[in-house]
Amino acid sequence: MIFGIGTDLIEVDRVAEKMEKKLGFKELVFSPDEIVYCEARANTYEHFAVRFAAKEAFLKALGTGWAKGTAFNEIEIYNDEEGKPEIRFLGTTAETVAGLKLGKIFVSLSHVKTMACAMLVIER
Repeated sequence: MIFGIGTDLIEVDRVAEKMEKKLGFKELVFSPDEIVYCEARANTYEHFAVRFAAKEAFLKALGTGWAKGTAFNEIEIYNDEEGKPEIRFLGTTAETVAGLKLGKIFVSLSHVKTMACAMLVIER
């Protein structure tokens, strides 16, 4: 049974500007592993932007928006061994999400030079 669906679309330049102008933004929004992954890519800001969109899509799929006990940098988007995008939770956010008793979470990411889009489906 589907619990929630979320989608988000963001301009890559918007994320790039925030990261360049606001000291600490990157660490506030992204996990250390996400930062390493994105900075190793040729189109760094596209990869950051699509992960930002996925985090927003997750919060929309919850139906509550920003939930108490969650932090952006504790919602981690990563790729499995075959390159499929996945989501995992760290720290306090992991405890909060575990309490929600969610099922499988499906993540789809897409990005081009100027835009990044993510869709997320949560089962229960």
